[in-house]
Amino acid sequence: MASHLERNDARKGHKRRPHSRFPGRSEVVSDTWIWGWHAVEAALGNPARGAPDRLLATPERSRQIEGRFGRLAELEPADNQLISRALPAGAVHQGVALQAAPLEPVGLDEFEARPGAVLLMLDQLTDPQNVGAILRSAAAFGATGVVLQERHAPRFTGSLAKAAAGAVERVPTARVVNLSRALEELSGLGWRAVGLTGEAPRDLAEVVDGQPLVLVLGSEGEGLRRLVAEHCDELARISMPGGFESLNVSAAAAVALYEASRPRR
Repeated sequence: MASHLERNDARKGHKRRPHSRFPGRSEVVSDTWIWGWHAVEAALGNPARGAPDRLLATPERSRQIEGRFGRLAELEPADNQLISRALPAGAVHQGVALQAAPLEPVGLDEFEARPGAVLLMLDQLTDPQNVGAILRSAAAFGATGVVLQERHAPRFTGSLAKAAAGAVERVPTARVVNLSRALEELSGLGWRAVGLTGEAPRDLAEVVDGQPLVLVLGSEGEGLRRLVAEHCDELARISMPGGFESLNVSAAAAVALYEASRPRR
């Protein structure tokens, strides 16, 4: 895994560094690892993942993995210090880390537009902790899937996968180049888009009607971008009777998912 290896070059006197299975943190490629017990357990149990490239675990976690999945040839016993060396600084790995190929995104036409179905669309949300928490809420409330941009969105590894606590493996995800065009395509497939903004005249509870729904959330700093908002069928706000007009975007997503998933008469 070591990167930035010096090439052998007799003219310059450079020598190649010896290979290490546990590189220094400055050499770690952080977007290829998943860590934390729930995230790794879910990844190992997901047949879409295939065999991991590497799997590091302490003796205790190794016994848990063997009890749950049987003997895995990829399992490498390691202590906490060695696992930490393979990961970015500060990674709370809980004694286990996995390196695997990323999950393949799904196409928009794979989301079934059935009554009561809810999709989340994230407009340039880049914070891994927030996106991970949103995925966790999406799994908890049975969301059909999540739509993100190909760019301006974090990878579903590292701290994001840890925050999602296994939801990365459960929530289908589509990555698109342009969110406005994606909303047009989803409209043609039978979905109705509602953008969340505090300035909207109507409350989300008034807008949700049981049709297949795309909830569109903007970033904490900028909110919904103009073109994305214009491609929504309607804008709505989350009512906050306490008078404190501010919610973290992951908390707002959880409230919106709860409201959208409530049975309608």
